[in-house]
Amino acid sequence: MLVLDVDGVLTDGSIFYTDGGEELKSFMCATARAEALSSLGKRAGIITGRRSANCRTARKGIDIAFVAQGVSDKKVALVQVLADAGVKAEQTCVMGDDIVDLPMLRTCGLAVAVADACPEAKEDADYVTEARGGRGAVRETIEMILRAQGSWQALVARYREI
Repeated sequence: MLVLDVDGVLTDGSIFYTDGGEELKSFMCATARAEALSSLGKRAGIITGRRSANCRTARKGIDIAFVAQGVSDKKVALVQVLADAGVKAEQTCVMGDDIVDLPMLRTCGLAVAVADACPEAKEDADYVTEARGGRGAVRETIEMILRAQGSWQALVARYREI
């Protein structure tokens, strides 16, 4: 399972507000790679401290299996999500960028920090992406996982045959 923070991981952390007070974010969609995870029987999800309608919309666009919003204790949320999904912590990759993500990064099997993460997140990470949050870090991580599991070349071949 791949578990993502939103602000600073799926987005570059920028938040825009309309005159009516609606919150807008720009999501980097790694659609093909997220679909590839799904097609291989793997799931992806979001755990975020903020609440935003944008997360529900983005969920549909990038094949996210679950969304936990407004979470004050991300470790508790992660443990619950994994229990509900029947997935062990060591079978999980978590991507984060800030100190509030440290409990999740320290609980999973593969901890990933984005290139522009805070120093503490990078220190606790097993891997630090070359790409910044919201600028291809999720795509890079999914590809890295699929390559490590030996699934990447078959996926590429499948798309070349279409």
